[in-house]
Formats: sequence, structure tokens, C-alpha cells
Amino acid sequence: MKLINPGIALGLFISCIGFFVTTAEARQGGEKPNIIVIFADDLGYGDLGVFGHPSIKTPNLDKMAFEGQKWTNFYVAAPVCTPSRAGLLTGRLPIRSGMSSDDRRVLFPDSDGGLPQSEITIAKALKGNGYQTAAIGKWHLGHKSPYLPTDHGFDSYFGIPYSNDMDKIDKTDHFTLTDNEKFDAYNVPLMKDAEIAERPTDQRTLTKRYTEEAVSKIKAFKDEPFFIYLAHNLPHIPLFRSAAFKDQSLGGIYGDVIEEIDWSVGQILSTLKEDGIAENTLVVFTSDNGPWHVFKTHGGTGGLLRGAKGGTFEGGMREPTVFWWPAQIKPGVVMDMGTTMDLLPTFCAISGTELPDDRIYDGYDISGLLKGTGKSERETVFYYRGQRVYAIRKGDYKAHFITQLEYGNPTAHPVTRPEVVVENKATVLETPLLYNVNVDPGERFNIAEDHPEIIAEIREVLAAHQASIVPVENQLEKYPK
Repeated sequence: MKLINPGIALGLFISCIGFFVTTAEARQGGEKPNIIVIFADDLGYGDLGVFGHPSIKTPNLDKMAFEGQKWTNFYVAAPVCTPSRAGLLTGRLPIRSGMSSDDRRVLFPDSDGGLPQSEITIAKALKGNGYQTAAIGKWHLGHKSPYLPTDHGFDSYFGIPYSNDMDKIDKTDHFTLTDNEKFDAYNVPLMKDAEIAERPTDQRTLTKRYTEEAVSKIKAFKDEPFFIYLAHNLPHIPLFRSAAFKDQSLGGIYGDVIEEIDWSVGQILSTLKEDGIAENTLVVFTSDNGPWHVFKTHGGTGGLLRGAKGGTFEGGMREPTVFWWPAQIKPGVVMDMGTTMDLLPTFCAISGTELPDDRIYDGYDISGLLKGTGKSERETVFYYRGQRVYAIRKGDYKAHFITQLEYGNPTAHPVTRPEVVVENKATVLETPLLYNVNVDPGERFNIAEDHPEIIAEIREVLAAHQASIVPVENQLEKYPK
């Protein structure tokens, strides 16, 4: 692990030629690019048409992928909400900011902690370079000051500050709830900046209202560079959709929800085109973690990938990802490795924004790959569950040092194994499992016996990485005990 990886260093030291090239490209015509990140919640790798779903229609995301780049090896920082979001916004593994825990997986309504003020978010970095900023949707990085979006570089906030299944006041099995559209079973607040605007939130219109807010911000911001972070609460359970999408999908209520999110993407792209700013706007679509298998048809699918939300098999952390930037991006399918932590250094590179060199970043500048002028510098992916590394991918190969079932799942592999109830505990493996995840993305065939040398190499990577971790105050463990 480097103090500052090469991609970020290029943006920090003005003597680096590559940085000037990137900056010049970004500022052609005197313009910095607008940036929009659309972040789904619990979306599975196989839930979009362009990623192989046979019955859920996603024409806008499909078109976005064909016009832009479809990334097939794109990962998140953690297989669950709070640490994943911290990784995206800071470009750092959540263990470095205190945003991961073995005690509590995420922040809850009784949590007193949140993303520390010392962390530099995408919004804070870009705002310092003249960007207008807005956060819309799920935050889940602290619902009290000084942890709110408006405390972390966002000019405004409109959304639910944590997961939409929290503040539960009625007993329900989720399926009955959604069938009856009983949104008030959850007393979750809808916030505007630092104040509660609605409680309980009418989640039946949530995706629609988030979309309207995003469109409004685009129109208000269009004359100056902007960053919009649109983090949908859905398709995390409980599932809700607007009346126009009810019972419209062959994929059931889950399909209805995904198709409304696809409509939302279409509205945003159309607005950019109508306002004449599409060619100066980078849009990224991805998700925070894999599908929640315990909710069966209400929880999505990882496609051919093994595993789900909460776990460190591929289905828990590899996400369907699309980059779109007309006239700037080189269209195609990208099979290089990338992560949400790469977004911060990439956005800084294309906007000419500097980052301080007083901390370790885990992301890389992938702007060259987006433009078709380079490759990803990423060689490794660390699969954290809580505060421990469960697995590491290095190139084609992935070694599992610790295995554990996904959140709420009765089996490690519900698709291919019989439903046998097993104890959900961490198992440290004397000999790690080893898979070639390019040849075997479903992680079916353990090849550890054939490649002890590769396991040895990955163990060295693990040791070097662990040596880079400095203990910090744990934010998820601040709650009444």
C-alpha cells in the first residue's frame, strides 16, 4: 500500500506531466465536467437487462451502457451499506475512517457516530474547486450533526438519512407490507438539509421525488460545474413503487422497483441532453452491495455470481456498473478491475482538483481508462467484512482466508447447494480457498492445491496491507449500551 497511489499523486504534484494532460482535457473550453453518481441500494449483479436479467426491462440503463462503458469487474468497499458508502465518498477503505465494525454492521437510528469531519468527501473536495454540490437519497453515514451531508461538503440534502427498513413500528413480513402499500409501518424521516420534512416518509413516491429533486438541481446548477450524489433507498426492502409502475414488470414487485429506477436514470439523462450539458457531464451508475437473498424474490439476484449482501463471495461486492460521458468516454465493455473508491481520485483528476497528501487513499485515477488512453492501475481488491479481510483478489485470482454466510442466509450457496441450516460464524481457513474469478466467476472450483505459489503471493499482499492499517476511533460502536 502506498501513501498516495500513482493515480492520485499525478493530481497532487504539478511537476507531473500526466496531470496537466488530464487537466487540459477537463478544461477545454474553460469547462470543468459536471459529475453525477447514481447509487442503488442492494442491487444485484444480475438485476439489469444489460447485465443479463431476462425479465426486468431496463432500456435506459441498457442504452447508457451501450453509449458509455459497462464495467464487469467493479467492486465496492464493503458488502453492506454504511461502510460501502464511506468508501465511495472518501476513496478510502472504511476501516481507515472508523466506519466499519465487527459489533454493528451499519449505523442505526440509535447510533451517535458517523463519518468523521477529518475525512475528505468527494463533495468537500470538489466544492473547494468551485463545484455546486447536492446529496439526494440515502445517506447512512450519520443522521446527527456533525455527520450530515451538509456537514460534509454538500450544499443541500434531501432524503432518508439511513435505511428505509429502520424505525419499524408495525410487525410485518415485508411481503404483506409491500402488497398492502403500508408505508407507514416504518417511521423513517425524510430530511431537507438538517431538518425533518416528513415522517413517516411516503415511500410509494420516493423514487419519483428523488428524481424530481435531481432534475431540479441539474436545471438550477447547469451554468456552473456541479456534483450530484443520488443514492436511492431502493431496491433495499421494504419495496415500494409509484402507481405508474405497479404490477408493470414481469419481474414482480422487485422488477417494478428496478424499472422505476431505470425510468429515473432516463429522466436524468434526458434532462442533461435537453439542457445541452450532456457532453460535459460524467454519470456513474452502480450499487452499494449485492442482493439480499434472504428476501428471496424481493431481494434480487447476483446472476452467475456466488454469494449476496453481507458476504465476501463475488455476489456480495461485485456490482453492475455503467459510466456515461458523451464525446469523452470511449464506449465499450471494460474488464479491468475498478472500485467505488476509484471515483474520488478520478473525479479530482478530470476536474483539476487537488487532494491533501496527509493520508492513505485506496483508490486510483481511472480517467485514462474511461477515455481509452490507459488501463487501470488496480491489481488488488480487498474484501472486508467488518474490520477483517476475508478475501483478496490479485489479478485473476482470489483467495478466501475467512468464510462466513451472508446476512440472514441459511446456506453459503443457496442456488447450487441444498437448504441445510448451518451456523453462521466466521471460519478461518488454514489453507485458503482459491479461485480464478475470470475463468470461474461463480467461484465453484477451488484450485488452491494446484497453486500454492499464488496463495503465498496473496499472503504477502495481505501482510503488507495489514501493516498499513492504523487504528482509529470506531464510529459504528458509538451507541447507548
